[in-house]
Amino acid sequence: MTKELLKWYRENQRNLPWRQTSDPYKIWLSEVMLQQTQVATVIQYYLRFTERFPTVHDLAEADEHDVFKLWEGLGYYSRARNLHKCAKTVVREWAGKFPEEASDLIKLPGVGPYTAGAVSSIAFNKSVPAVDGNVMRVISRVFLIDVDIANPKSRRVFEEKIMEIIPHEAGDFNQALMELGATHCSPQNPDCASCPISSHCMANAGNRQLEFPVKSPKPAKIEFHAAVLILISDDLIMLEKRNLQGLLKGLWGLPTFLKSKDDENFSESMILSLLEAEYGLMGKVLNHKAVKKHVFTHRVWHMTFYFINVEEVISIDDPEVKWISLEALADFPIPTAYRKNLTEDVIAQIEGWRTYDL
Repeated sequence: MTKELLKWYRENQRNLPWRQTSDPYKIWLSEVMLQQTQVATVIQYYLRFTERFPTVHDLAEADEHDVFKLWEGLGYYSRARNLHKCAKTVVREWAGKFPEEASDLIKLPGVGPYTAGAVSSIAFNKSVPAVDGNVMRVISRVFLIDVDIANPKSRRVFEEKIMEIIPHEAGDFNQALMELGATHCSPQNPDCASCPISSHCMANAGNRQLEFPVKSPKPAKIEFHAAVLILISDDLIMLEKRNLQGLLKGLWGLPTFLKSKDDENFSESMILSLLEAEYGLMGKVLNHKAVKKHVFTHRVWHMTFYFINVEEVISIDDPEVKWISLEALADFPIPTAYRKNLTEDVIAQIEGWRTYDL
């Protein structure tokens, strides 16, 4: 099985930029970006990052604001925060050289078992498994492993099975398993006819491919009404850096109030009361507009923009609140939840009301 898989991979692997290097920094960077994100999306981000921060020293020395801005649109922003922390740790504690052993890599900020295994095997050819969703799907079908992959403890079962079959070319082997899962052994329509290891696959032999992997259903996402405030004062609007303990923490966005989707939506009077209580600001609602909902990993925001002309900009005792021009929006790392809804018509409304006389 391993010989057929390696031969197939070396002849058919996709030409991806991070496969043209053995630099552990760049391999680590690509693996972090590829978590929860499609390859086609990652390529351009990877190229921009490696151009801007060609070494781990460059990333470690970067301003967090610049890292977030370059990451904007990739989502799962905790990855960007940990990316920066990890680079600083590698420079500070490892003299800028990534450790070779997975047992050391996993101690770095944001590095889990999969990333540690991937970097150790691909960059240093260490014989360690790198188990992601694609790998679990392939291995569960080949060997009819019926443990629930939604249970984190199940990872160990797959790691042990891989250690039984991993060849000396560990990096290529791990990448071959990932590649097979991404291109042939898909969740719903596996291409078994052209699979290089179909003759070794027990699920294929019994026509049971769609029974594997076993995965318990995800809990339903929690839904919220999200009142997003566009606060306008003359030619400025207000941005705030979100609470370091909350969702989208540490990122710049628009003031937002949440309430359960089971409750009534916000009223204008409620919005103005919350604005005064939370920020000490008073104003008038000019209009409101329902915009696209945003789906996070565990929750959904049903968003409404409230355009509010603020009577007087008072000094808010918070360094993470800024009044900026519309033109300056491009300079801030703003999450997709907000950015995708700042459409041309929304911007036009803000433009029209910036000089509104209350």
